[in-house]
Amino acid sequence: MTGSVFRFADDFGPQKIVHIYEPGVDLKAILVVDNVAAGPSIGGTRMALDVSLEECVRLARAMTLKNAAAGLPHGGGKSVIFADPSMSAPEKEQIMRAFACAIGDIADYIPGPDIGTDEQCMGWVKDEIGRAVGLPREIGGIPLDEIGATGFGLAVAAEVAKDYCGLDLKGARVAIQGFGAVGRHAARFLAGQGAVLVAAADSAGTLSDPNGLNLEALVALKRNGKRLTDAVGGEKRDREAIVGIDCDIWIPAARPDVLHEENVDQVKARIILEGANIPATEAAERRLHERGVLVVPDFIANAGGVICAAVEFHGGSEAAAFEAIEEKITRNTREVLEAMKTSGAQPREAAILLAEQRVRKAMSTRRWSSGNRPH
Repeated sequence: MTGSVFRFADDFGPQKIVHIYEPGVDLKAILVVDNVAAGPSIGGTRMALDVSLEECVRLARAMTLKNAAAGLPHGGGKSVIFADPSMSAPEKEQIMRAFACAIGDIADYIPGPDIGTDEQCMGWVKDEIGRAVGLPREIGGIPLDEIGATGFGLAVAAEVAKDYCGLDLKGARVAIQGFGAVGRHAARFLAGQGAVLVAAADSAGTLSDPNGLNLEALVALKRNGKRLTDAVGGEKRDREAIVGIDCDIWIPAARPDVLHEENVDQVKARIILEGANIPATEAAERRLHERGVLVVPDFIANAGGVICAAVEFHGGSEAAAFEAIEEKITRNTREVLEAMKTSGAQPREAAILLAEQRVRKAMSTRRWSSGNRPH
Protein backbone atom coordinates (compact mmCIF):
# COMPACT_ATOMS: atom_id res chain seq x y z
CA MET A 1 0.00 0.00 0.00
CA THR A 2 1.09 3.56 -0.59
CA GLY A 3 1.68 6.12 2.13
CA SER A 4 -1.73 7.67 1.55
CA VAL A 5 -3.36 4.33 2.35
CA PHE A 6 -1.37 3.86 5.56
CA ARG A 7 -2.81 7.17 6.74
CA PHE A 8 -6.23 5.49 6.87
CA ALA A 9 -5.15 2.03 8.05
CA ASP A 10 -6.07 0.90 11.56
CA ASP A 11 -7.17 -2.25 13.34
CA PHE A 12 -10.42 -2.29 11.33
CA GLY A 13 -8.76 -2.37 7.91
CA PRO A 14 -8.51 -2.14 4.99
CA GLN A 15 -8.23 -5.88 4.69
CA LYS A 16 -7.22 -5.85 1.03
CA ILE A 17 -6.66 -3.48 -1.86
CA VAL A 18 -6.74 -4.81 -5.40
CA HIS A 19 -5.59 -2.86 -8.44
CA ILE A 20 -7.14 -4.08 -11.68
CA TYR A 21 -5.76 -3.50 -15.18
CA GLU A 22 -7.11 -4.99 -18.39
CA PRO A 23 -5.48 -3.11 -21.28
CA GLY A 24 -7.49 -4.96 -23.92
CA VAL A 25 -10.71 -3.25 -22.84
CA ASP A 26 -9.11 -0.16 -21.29
CA LEU A 27 -10.14 -1.22 -17.78
CA LYS A 28 -8.44 0.39 -14.81
CA ALA A 29 -10.09 -0.13 -11.43
CA ILE A 30 -9.48 -0.45 -7.71
CA LEU A 31 -11.29 -2.63 -5.19
CA VAL A 32 -10.98 -2.06 -1.43
CA VAL A 33 -12.35 -4.60 1.02
CA ASP A 34 -12.22 -2.79 4.35
CA ASN A 35 -13.66 -5.12 7.01
CA VAL A 36 -15.65 -8.35 6.79
CA ALA A 37 -16.04 -9.27 10.46
CA ALA A 38 -19.84 -9.04 10.22
CA GLY A 39 -19.99 -10.84 6.87
CA PRO A 40 -19.05 -10.35 3.20
CA SER A 41 -18.67 -6.71 2.26
CA ILE A 42 -21.30 -4.84 0.27
CA GLY A 43 -20.37 -1.60 -1.47
CA GLY A 44 -21.08 0.19 -4.71
CA THR A 45 -19.04 0.30 -7.89
CA ARG A 46 -18.37 3.93 -8.80
CA MET A 47 -17.41 4.96 -12.35
CA ALA A 48 -15.84 8.35 -13.01
CA LEU A 49 -12.76 9.78 -14.69
CA ASP A 50 -11.43 11.38 -11.51
CA VAL A 51 -11.83 8.63 -8.92
CA SER A 52 -8.78 7.76 -6.83
CA LEU A 53 -7.30 5.20 -4.48
CA GLU A 54 -7.79 7.53 -1.53
CA GLU A 55 -11.46 8.07 -2.40
CA CYS A 56 -11.99 4.32 -2.67
CA VAL A 57 -10.35 3.65 0.72
CA ARG A 58 -12.44 6.32 2.42
CA LEU A 59 -15.65 5.10 0.80
CA ALA A 60 -14.94 1.50 1.80
CA ARG A 61 -14.57 2.58 5.44
CA ALA A 62 -17.79 4.55 5.19
CA MET A 63 -19.48 1.33 4.05
CA THR A 64 -18.07 -0.57 7.02
CA LEU A 65 -19.56 2.01 9.37
CA LYS A 66 -22.80 2.24 7.40
CA ASN A 67 -23.42 -1.51 7.36
CA ALA A 68 -22.52 -1.82 11.04
CA ALA A 69 -24.74 1.08 12.07
CA ALA A 70 -27.61 -0.47 10.11
CA GLY A 71 -27.09 -3.80 11.86
CA LEU A 72 -26.50 -5.68 8.61
CA PRO A 73 -24.62 -9.00 8.43
CA HIS A 74 -22.11 -7.40 6.06
CA GLY A 75 -18.84 -5.56 6.16
CA GLY A 76 -17.72 -2.65 4.02
CA GLY A 77 -16.05 -2.50 0.63
CA LYS A 78 -15.98 -0.26 -2.42
CA SER A 79 -14.74 -0.30 -5.98
CA VAL A 80 -13.98 2.46 -8.45
CA ILE A 81 -13.55 2.29 -12.21
CA PHE A 82 -11.54 4.99 -13.97
CA ALA A 83 -13.79 5.68 -16.97
CA ASP A 84 -16.33 8.07 -18.43
CA PRO A 85 -19.80 6.83 -17.38
CA SER A 86 -21.35 8.52 -20.43
CA MET A 87 -19.69 6.04 -22.80
CA SER A 88 -21.89 4.03 -25.15
CA ALA A 89 -23.88 1.10 -23.76
CA PRO A 90 -21.81 -1.53 -25.64
CA GLU A 91 -18.57 -0.02 -24.32
CA LYS A 92 -19.94 0.10 -20.79
CA GLU A 93 -21.08 -3.50 -20.97
CA GLN A 94 -17.60 -4.58 -22.04
CA ILE A 95 -15.99 -2.66 -19.18
CA MET A 96 -18.43 -3.99 -16.58
CA ARG A 97 -18.10 -7.60 -17.73
CA ALA A 98 -14.31 -7.32 -17.67
CA PHE A 99 -14.47 -5.80 -14.19
CA ALA A 100 -16.76 -8.60 -13.00
CA CYS A 101 -14.39 -11.28 -14.24
CA ALA A 102 -11.48 -9.52 -12.51
CA ILE A 103 -13.22 -9.63 -9.11
CA GLY A 104 -14.82 -13.04 -9.58
CA ASP A 105 -12.59 -14.81 -7.06
CA ILE A 106 -12.91 -12.10 -4.40
CA ALA A 107 -15.93 -13.69 -2.77
CA ASP A 108 -15.99 -11.33 0.22
CA TYR A 109 -17.06 -8.40 -1.96
CA ILE A 110 -20.59 -7.96 -3.32
CA PRO A 111 -20.86 -5.03 -5.77
CA GLY A 112 -23.85 -2.73 -6.18
CA PRO A 113 -24.71 0.39 -8.23
CA ASP A 114 -23.16 3.75 -7.46
CA ILE A 115 -22.35 6.98 -9.29
CA GLY A 116 -21.85 6.11 -12.93
CA THR A 117 -23.30 2.58 -12.70
CA ASP A 118 -26.87 1.31 -12.47
CA GLU A 119 -29.11 -1.77 -12.31
CA GLN A 120 -28.19 -2.82 -15.84
CA CYS A 121 -24.49 -2.71 -14.96
CA MET A 122 -25.13 -4.94 -11.96
CA GLY A 123 -27.09 -7.29 -14.19
CA TRP A 124 -24.00 -7.75 -16.36
CA VAL A 125 -21.86 -8.35 -13.26
CA LYS A 126 -24.31 -10.92 -11.89
CA ASP A 127 -24.37 -12.70 -15.24
CA GLU A 128 -20.57 -13.11 -15.13
CA ILE A 129 -19.88 -14.03 -11.50
CA GLY A 130 -23.25 -14.82 -9.91
CA ARG A 131 -23.26 -12.06 -7.29
CA ALA A 132 -24.34 -8.42 -7.28
CA VAL A 133 -27.10 -6.35 -5.69
CA GLY A 134 -29.35 -3.60 -6.97
CA LEU A 135 -30.33 -5.82 -9.89
CA PRO A 136 -33.05 -5.19 -12.48
CA ARG A 137 -36.47 -6.33 -11.36
CA GLU A 138 -36.68 -8.60 -14.44
CA ILE A 139 -34.00 -10.90 -13.03
CA GLY A 140 -35.35 -10.96 -9.50
CA GLY A 141 -33.67 -7.89 -8.09
CA ILE A 142 -34.88 -4.87 -6.15
CA PRO A 143 -33.72 -1.95 -8.33
CA LEU A 144 -32.74 0.35 -5.49
CA ASP A 145 -32.06 3.35 -7.73
CA GLU A 146 -35.36 2.93 -9.58
CA ILE A 147 -37.42 2.73 -6.39
CA GLY A 148 -35.39 5.44 -4.63
CA ALA A 149 -34.25 3.45 -1.61
CA THR A 150 -31.57 5.93 -0.56
CA GLY A 151 -33.81 8.94 -1.13
CA PHE A 152 -36.54 7.31 0.94
CA GLY A 153 -34.07 6.81 3.77
CA LEU A 154 -33.09 10.48 3.67
CA ALA A 155 -36.73 11.46 4.06
CA VAL A 156 -37.01 9.09 7.03
CA ALA A 157 -33.95 10.72 8.60
CA ALA A 158 -35.50 14.15 8.03
CA GLU A 159 -38.65 13.09 9.86
CA VAL A 160 -36.53 12.33 12.95
CA ALA A 161 -34.10 15.24 12.64
CA LYS A 162 -36.82 17.90 12.42
CA ASP A 163 -37.67 17.33 16.08
CA TYR A 164 -34.12 18.29 17.11
CA CYS A 165 -34.23 21.75 15.55
CA GLY A 166 -37.93 22.66 15.71
CA LEU A 167 -38.55 22.33 11.98
CA ASP A 168 -41.89 21.48 10.38
CA LEU A 169 -41.40 19.48 7.16
CA LYS A 170 -44.59 20.95 5.74
CA GLY A 171 -43.35 23.95 3.81
CA ALA A 172 -39.70 23.24 4.58
CA ARG A 173 -37.44 24.54 1.78
CA VAL A 174 -35.10 21.94 0.29
CA ALA A 175 -31.95 22.42 -1.80
CA ILE A 176 -30.21 19.44 -3.40
CA GLN A 177 -26.69 19.29 -4.77
CA GLY A 178 -26.68 16.42 -7.27
CA PHE A 179 -29.89 15.43 -9.02
CA GLY A 180 -29.26 11.79 -9.84
CA ALA A 181 -31.03 8.78 -8.36
CA VAL A 182 -30.44 9.85 -4.76
CA GLY A 183 -31.21 13.54 -5.14
CA ARG A 184 -34.35 13.33 -7.24
CA HIS A 185 -35.92 10.59 -5.09
CA ALA A 186 -35.07 12.49 -1.89
CA ALA A 187 -36.89 15.47 -3.38
CA ARG A 188 -39.86 13.27 -4.28
CA PHE A 189 -40.22 11.66 -0.86
CA LEU A 190 -39.72 14.95 0.99
CA ALA A 191 -42.33 16.58 -1.26
CA GLY A 192 -44.68 13.84 -0.11
CA GLN A 193 -44.13 15.13 3.43
CA GLY A 194 -44.99 18.68 2.39
CA ALA A 195 -41.48 20.05 1.73
CA VAL A 196 -40.76 22.32 -1.24
CA LEU A 197 -37.78 21.98 -3.58
CA VAL A 198 -36.38 25.50 -4.00
CA ALA A 199 -33.03 24.66 -5.64
CA ALA A 200 -31.20 21.83 -7.33
CA ALA A 201 -27.80 21.53 -8.98
CA ASP A 202 -26.14 19.16 -11.41
CA SER A 203 -22.72 19.27 -13.06
CA ALA A 204 -23.85 22.07 -15.39
CA GLY A 205 -25.24 24.55 -12.87
CA THR A 206 -27.82 25.50 -10.25
CA LEU A 207 -31.52 26.13 -10.81
CA SER A 208 -33.45 27.93 -8.07
CA ASP A 209 -36.82 29.47 -7.31
CA PRO A 210 -37.76 30.54 -3.75
CA ASN A 211 -41.40 29.78 -4.57
CA GLY A 212 -40.61 26.20 -5.52
CA LEU A 213 -39.45 24.31 -8.60
CA ASN A 214 -41.58 21.95 -10.69
CA LEU A 215 -40.16 18.64 -9.50
CA GLU A 216 -41.84 16.45 -12.09
CA ALA A 217 -40.66 18.69 -14.90
CA LEU A 218 -37.08 18.49 -13.64
CA VAL A 219 -37.22 14.69 -13.37
CA ALA A 220 -38.51 14.50 -16.95
CA LEU A 221 -35.80 16.89 -18.09
CA LYS A 222 -33.03 14.73 -16.61
CA ARG A 223 -34.62 11.57 -17.95
CA ASN A 224 -34.28 13.05 -21.43
CA GLY A 225 -30.59 13.75 -20.94
CA LYS A 226 -30.99 17.49 -20.40
CA ARG A 227 -29.39 19.73 -17.79
CA LEU A 228 -31.29 21.38 -14.96
CA THR A 229 -30.39 24.77 -16.40
CA ASP A 230 -32.26 23.82 -19.57
CA ALA A 231 -35.50 24.14 -17.61
CA VAL A 232 -38.03 26.84 -18.38
CA GLY A 233 -38.21 29.33 -15.53
CA GLY A 234 -36.15 29.60 -12.38
CA GLU A 235 -32.88 31.42 -11.83
CA LYS A 236 -29.85 29.83 -13.51
CA ARG A 237 -26.52 30.12 -11.72
CA ASP A 238 -23.20 28.28 -11.61
CA ARG A 239 -23.10 24.90 -9.91
CA GLU A 240 -21.29 26.19 -6.81
CA ALA A 241 -24.17 28.57 -6.06
CA ILE A 242 -26.16 25.68 -4.59
CA VAL A 243 -24.03 25.87 -1.43
CA GLY A 244 -25.35 29.29 -0.46
CA ILE A 245 -29.05 28.77 -1.24
CA ASP A 246 -31.34 30.01 1.53
CA CYS A 247 -33.17 26.86 2.64
CA ASP A 248 -34.14 24.70 5.61
CA ILE A 249 -32.77 21.35 4.41
CA TRP A 250 -29.62 21.05 2.30
CA ILE A 251 -28.78 17.68 0.76
CA PRO A 252 -25.40 16.90 -0.80
CA ALA A 253 -26.06 13.95 -3.12
CA ALA A 254 -23.04 13.80 -5.41
CA ARG A 255 -19.29 13.55 -4.83
CA PRO A 256 -17.03 13.67 -1.73
CA ASP A 257 -15.87 16.83 0.03
CA VAL A 258 -18.24 19.30 -1.63
CA LEU A 259 -18.41 21.15 1.68
CA HIS A 260 -15.04 22.32 2.97
CA GLU A 261 -13.46 25.12 4.97
CA GLU A 262 -13.56 27.57 2.07
CA ASN A 263 -17.31 27.38 1.43
CA VAL A 264 -18.95 26.00 4.57
CA ASP A 265 -19.88 29.42 5.95
CA GLN A 266 -22.00 30.02 2.84
CA VAL A 267 -24.45 27.34 3.99
CA LYS A 268 -27.86 28.78 4.96
CA ALA A 269 -29.70 25.70 6.19
CA ARG A 270 -30.93 24.27 9.46
CA ILE A 271 -30.43 20.60 8.59
CA ILE A 272 -27.95 18.89 6.31
CA LEU A 273 -28.87 15.35 5.28
CA GLU A 274 -25.77 13.74 3.81
CA GLY A 275 -27.08 11.86 0.80
CA ALA A 276 -23.62 11.33 -0.69
CA ASN A 277 -20.83 9.44 1.01
CA ILE A 278 -18.21 11.64 2.74
CA PRO A 279 -19.65 14.86 1.23
CA ALA A 280 -18.06 17.16 3.82
CA THR A 281 -14.60 17.44 5.32
CA GLU A 282 -14.12 17.02 9.06
CA ALA A 283 -13.38 20.73 9.41
CA ALA A 284 -16.59 21.63 7.56
CA GLU A 285 -18.74 19.42 9.77
CA ARG A 286 -17.10 20.82 12.88
CA ARG A 287 -17.83 24.37 11.71
CA LEU A 288 -21.45 23.53 10.93
CA HIS A 289 -21.88 22.07 14.41
CA GLU A 290 -20.42 25.25 15.92
CA ARG A 291 -22.95 27.29 13.94
CA GLY A 292 -25.86 25.17 15.14
CA VAL A 293 -26.53 23.48 11.80
CA LEU A 294 -27.71 19.91 12.39
CA VAL A 295 -25.79 17.43 10.23
CA VAL A 296 -27.11 13.88 9.90
CA PRO A 297 -23.97 11.92 8.87
CA ASP A 298 -23.79 10.04 5.62
CA PHE A 299 -23.64 6.49 6.94
CA ILE A 300 -26.71 7.12 9.09
CA ALA A 301 -28.84 9.16 6.67
CA ASN A 302 -28.04 7.49 3.35
CA ALA A 303 -28.06 3.85 4.42
CA GLY A 304 -31.33 3.14 2.59
CA GLY A 305 -29.58 1.85 -0.51
CA VAL A 306 -27.39 -0.69 1.23
CA ILE A 307 -30.22 -1.80 3.52
CA CYS A 308 -32.28 -2.47 0.41
CA ALA A 309 -29.31 -4.28 -1.18
CA ALA A 310 -28.90 -6.52 1.84
CA VAL A 311 -32.60 -7.37 1.89
CA GLU A 312 -32.37 -8.28 -1.80
CA PHE A 313 -29.22 -10.37 -1.30
CA HIS A 314 -30.95 -12.41 1.39
CA GLY A 315 -34.08 -12.99 -0.69
CA GLY A 316 -36.40 -10.35 0.76
CA SER A 317 -39.10 -8.39 -1.04
CA GLU A 318 -39.33 -4.74 -2.04
CA ALA A 319 -41.92 -4.16 0.69
CA ALA A 320 -39.59 -5.74 3.25
CA ALA A 321 -36.81 -3.45 2.07
CA PHE A 322 -38.86 -0.28 2.62
CA GLU A 323 -39.92 -1.55 6.04
CA ALA A 324 -36.33 -2.29 7.03
CA ILE A 325 -35.12 1.11 5.80
CA GLU A 326 -37.74 2.96 7.82
CA GLU A 327 -37.14 0.95 10.98
CA LYS A 328 -33.33 1.06 10.92
CA ILE A 329 -32.84 4.67 9.85
CA THR A 330 -35.46 5.95 12.30
CA ARG A 331 -33.80 4.11 15.17
CA ASN A 332 -30.23 5.04 14.28
CA THR A 333 -30.93 8.69 13.52
CA ARG A 334 -32.71 9.10 16.84
CA GLU A 335 -29.97 7.27 18.75
CA VAL A 336 -27.24 9.44 17.22
CA LEU A 337 -29.10 12.72 17.75
CA GLU A 338 -30.01 11.79 21.32
CA ALA A 339 -26.32 11.14 22.01
CA MET A 340 -25.50 14.53 20.48
CA LYS A 341 -28.15 16.22 22.62
CA THR A 342 -27.05 14.67 25.91
CA SER A 343 -23.26 14.74 25.44
CA GLY A 344 -22.74 17.75 23.20
CA ALA A 345 -20.76 15.61 20.76
CA GLN A 346 -20.93 16.21 17.05
CA PRO A 347 -23.38 13.89 15.30
CA ARG A 348 -20.55 12.18 13.40
CA GLU A 349 -18.69 11.47 16.64
CA ALA A 350 -21.80 9.86 18.10
CA ALA A 351 -22.44 7.91 14.89
CA ILE A 352 -18.87 6.61 14.66
CA LEU A 353 -19.00 5.47 18.28
CA LEU A 354 -22.23 3.59 17.60
CA ALA A 355 -20.89 1.92 14.46
CA GLU A 356 -17.42 1.11 15.81
CA GLN A 357 -18.89 -0.58 18.87
CA ARG A 358 -20.85 -2.87 16.54
CA VAL A 359 -17.82 -3.60 14.35
CA ARG A 360 -15.67 -4.46 17.37
CA LYS A 361 -18.39 -6.73 18.70
CA ALA A 362 -18.48 -8.54 15.35
CA MET A 363 -14.68 -8.77 15.26
CA SER A 364 -14.62 -10.33 18.72
CA THR A 365 -16.57 -13.32 17.39
CA ARG A 366 -14.49 -14.00 14.27
CA ARG A 367 -11.29 -15.89 13.53
CA TRP A 368 -8.35 -14.25 11.78
CA SER A 369 -9.30 -16.19 8.66
CA SER A 370 -12.62 -14.33 8.70
CA GLY A 371 -10.94 -10.95 8.54
CA ASN A 372 -10.36 -10.38 12.25
CA ARG A 373 -7.23 -8.65 13.54
CA PRO A 374 -5.69 -8.34 16.99
CA HIS A 375 -6.84 -5.18 18.71
